[in-house]
Amino acid sequence: MEFRDLLEPKYKEIISGYLKNQNEQNLYQGQKLSRKLIEHNISPEEIISLHKSIMVDSEATQEKLIDSFDVLLEVMMGYGLAYREHQSLRTEQMAIKNEIELAATMQQTLLKTSVPQMADIDIGALSVPARQMNGDYHHFVKDERDRIGIAIADVIGKGIPAALSMSMIKYAMDSMPDNRHNPSEILESLNRVVEQNVDPSMFITMFYGVYDPAKHTFCYATAGHEPGFFYDSATQQFQDLNGKGLLLGINKKTTYNEYEKEVDPGDMVILFSDGVSECRTEDGFIEREDIIGFIDKYIHLPVQEIVTNIYKDLERIQDFELRDDFTLIILKRTR
Repeated sequence: MEFRDLLEPKYKEIISGYLKNQNEQNLYQGQKLSRKLIEHNISPEEIISLHKSIMVDSEATQEKLIDSFDVLLEVMMGYGLAYREHQSLRTEQMAIKNEIELAATMQQTLLKTSVPQMADIDIGALSVPARQMNGDYHHFVKDERDRIGIAIADVIGKGIPAALSMSMIKYAMDSMPDNRHNPSEILESLNRVVEQNVDPSMFITMFYGVYDPAKHTFCYATAGHEPGFFYDSATQQFQDLNGKGLLLGINKKTTYNEYEKEVDPGDMVILFSDGVSECRTEDGFIEREDIIGFIDKYIHLPVQEIVTNIYKDLERIQDFELRDDFTLIILKRTR
């Protein structure tokens, strides 16, 4: 039997007992009932209506009607205490929310990066946090020889701890010497920073690649990051950007291999976080072939439009609720 079905006889019993004896024990029963009412989401309006109905049906005298208000008052006091506690918690939650919003704004400013502009290269990028704070990181660097460095990283986790880790990666990247461009060297340096400063329970994956417009090559290294794709325009085929490398922060002596791809006109380098590859729908996770299908669907468009349209499609199939931070980057050689 549900609590609501037991409520009327129980409340009637408490009132009847109090009107007979008018002792503290009966009022204490009202306190206990008050806790149950709050627990079962019974509103104050329902109790007042029930009290009125019971007293009218009992044809109580004016004196007994006035005395019955002692029980009602005792029950309502429980609501008052719960309401004050709720207001206190709400105030604390609002303060925390404001602090998180401020931190999120600061993080967006700190992690902001500009997409390099070059005559023969088209780059599209989009990073959207699942919550207010972003656990993904992406960054572009253009050196004095017009080489373009692309970093993409992902903390296994969400929220403030992940966001703080990404901010640390950004600071470490900015602190690197200008003459250090090799992907393997960059990952090895960052690995030592993460090993010394990040809690062992947190894991960071990262991919760093450099496009050289003089050689038309893309050289990269990976620290356990989700493999991207390389689109060969001559064959119209997608290949995995495979590579081996331990996640950042596990062993400070880890070294990373470098891999290289020749980039011809029309070729594309596609990089993403697991918020793309592990997109979850009602039917389960999407496959890598599904991602290729989305890219192929919009391949005739400028790359920024490809990125934006893929995001909209993946957002739609997740009922407009991201399960993980989303980051997608596409670099295309146009000529």
